[in-house]
Amino acid sequence: MRIALGLEYDGSRFCGWQTQPEGCAVQDTLERALREIAGTPVATTCAGRTDAGVHALAQVVHFDTEARRPASAWMRGTNALLPPPLAVTWVREIASDFHARYSALSRSYRYILLNDPVRPAVGHARVGWFHLPLDLEKMCDAARLLIGEHDFSAFRSSECQSRSPVRTLKRLELSRRGSYVVFDVQANAFLHHMVRNIVGCLVYVGKGKFPPEWLGELLSGRDRTRGAPTFPAAGLYLARVEYEPRWGLAESPRAAIMEQCDRE
Repeated sequence: MRIALGLEYDGSRFCGWQTQPEGCAVQDTLERALREIAGTPVATTCAGRTDAGVHALAQVVHFDTEARRPASAWMRGTNALLPPPLAVTWVREIASDFHARYSALSRSYRYILLNDPVRPAVGHARVGWFHLPLDLEKMCDAARLLIGEHDFSAFRSSECQSRSPVRTLKRLELSRRGSYVVFDVQANAFLHHMVRNIVGCLVYVGKGKFPPEWLGELLSGRDRTRGAPTFPAAGLYLARVEYEPRWGLAESPRAAIMEQCDRE
């Protein structure tokens, strides 16, 4: 039996998604709880392997098990065993050919940047920060140059293990909400540190270090060393994973709430 579930977590409390020898990852924590419910070890696969400090509102996971449990056990029972920064938000039995990663059509991330002279205190682990004024119009002009299918080598971590640097960026929208600049990014898939590197380069444009055209030159040059430093993980959220309707997967209630707040 294959089970799919949704996860929400505060990434500042974990060393990333992927299992680590120290047992400090989201995957380690989740699998320990699922093992208690299943009565046997459980191996999970996620839609997007988030780094240390990166949060998720709508991570999707699947696992296989011979244990027959009601959905309430997989969700409420597992949540009772998880620490407060990690929660299962929905559960359903799904066809065996579903794959949390490979069945995904796209992923959407949101980066929240506090643009204020004073650094964040209460929200220091949940938002990025930049102290100088940013020109949002120029940043939007630069962002449009990245839309489409491109070789994103210039925005790829040197540790990236992906076979190809080519990705299709479907959406890159910026908006200002008071003292915050919000980056909404959607692609078929992402390279390691891709979103955070894009944010850093857009901030370079916004503060006036380079004109918007520079981003297009950087993209075509495919040279990561010419780009801006990788922005901190604190402001990055996995906001949605999209699948074909035939899978019938529930949308994360947290993602829906975020969109409702946007409309209001």
